[in-house]
Amino acid sequence: MNYSLHSLGDQAILIEFTQEVNEVIHEQVQGVKDRIAEKKYDWVVEIVPAFASIAVHYDIRKLLAFSDPYNLVEKELSVLLDSKKSFAKRTSREINIPVFYGGKSGPDLEQVAKHNAITAEEVIELHTKAEYTVYMLGFAPGFPYIGGLNEKLATPRKSKPRLQIPVGSVGIAGQQTGVYPIETPGGWQLIGQTPEALFRPMNEEEPTLLQAGDKIRFYAISEEEFYQRQERNK
Repeated sequence: MNYSLHSLGDQAILIEFTQEVNEVIHEQVQGVKDRIAEKKYDWVVEIVPAFASIAVHYDIRKLLAFSDPYNLVEKELSVLLDSKKSFAKRTSREINIPVFYGGKSGPDLEQVAKHNAITAEEVIELHTKAEYTVYMLGFAPGFPYIGGLNEKLATPRKSKPRLQIPVGSVGIAGQQTGVYPIETPGGWQLIGQTPEALFRPMNEEEPTLLQAGDKIRFYAISEEEFYQRQERNK
């Protein structure tokens, strides 16, 4: 396994893998994250996976007995990463997300279709046909960066971002698709909207619907069903 370790200030360390975004690297990231969690180091505060890296935040107060806390953390993680023990492949959760495509909920659907020389109906068909992987959460609470988008749907971000994106908006940016969990500015091409709540701050155990490693599928619903579900989820 190719990796490197770097300091992130005085209470975090970054594990970097080969800088590529693909399923192989993603499996490495998730496997290492799970192995660190299994070790139950008392100094670990949070493990944050990204596309091709993991940030391990630690409590320096638990390491004050050591002259060089960072060096200790680096050695512990190096032993774990260099272990010959194989990293178990995790069982991914499978989550289906309903989407109302087009209309006011998807103002850029036609633009995505035009950019790729296909119809709006084909955009919906291709977007709902694929199985996607959540590579990481970031940007906003619960915002999933999702890989697996059909290359026929790849579309650049908008040249001028919107100042306000409605909650649940489903968008495309480059070769990724994503869902806005809160109302926020953004530059992704919006093709639809889900009534599902991706960010649930009142749920302390699972404040976000999605997690890195999840497998998801989108499926189309009518405008009427969208508003019915949205009302129920309030």
